[in-house]
Formats: sequence, C-alpha cells, structure tokens
Amino acid sequence: MEVAPIFVVADKILMKITLFVLFILCTAAAFGQTGVGILSNQPQVLQITGHPEHADHTAMASEHPLVGGGNETYTYGHGERPLWEFGSPLPEPAPLGDVARAYRKEKLATRKAEIVFEKQGS
Repeated sequence: MEVAPIFVVADKILMKITLFVLFILCTAAAFGQTGVGILSNQPQVLQITGHPEHADHTAMASEHPLVGGGNETYTYGHGERPLWEFGSPLPEPAPLGDVARAYRKEKLATRKAEIVFEKQGS
C-alpha cells in the first residue's frame, strides 16, 4: 500500500508545528523561573499571633438536648440490646434443595403441547 505524498508532507508540517509550539512553551517556562530571583533570599521568621483567652479557665456551658425535647423531657436507658433480639427484616432464605424441588414440580405440572410436529423427509 502506497501513501500519497500529500499526506506525508502534511504529517511533516504538522510535526514541525507541534515541535515549535512545544519549544515556545518550554522557553516561556524557563524564562518564568528566572523571575523568582527577584524575591529576597533572606530568611523570614514566621510570627504567630498570640490568643491569650484561648486557654483560660471558664465555666462549662449549661446542658441542652441535641435531638428534640426540652428540660421537661425524661428519658431513661440502661445497657444495650443485642441486634439478634430485634430479628431480621428479611425473610429467612429458602434452602436451595427446596427451591429446586419446587421448580421441578412446577415444570412437571405445566401443560404439555397437544400437537407434536415431526419433520418428515428432507
């Protein structure tokens, strides 16, 4: 299979344009790095501002409920109940053998075809 010369020339031009654009981008990045030299190379100590009231002793806030209720609401709970006491919301799965037997009975109980066509001859 022979490639048309037009496509070969177009591929070469496309490759040259791509390399030229890549060269320009790399050149711009190199010149961009030299601009960092304007910054001072002297170390600067980081000064963290103080917060004098941050660790003072204060009285604890009054108790308030997180979810609904008020001061008059009375709830009492003791201990934890295990999850098995609540039961499963899903029904107990049937054993695979029972499912297979039921499927076999259903298949035998279905109505069979009354007319059977047989191919005779070829």
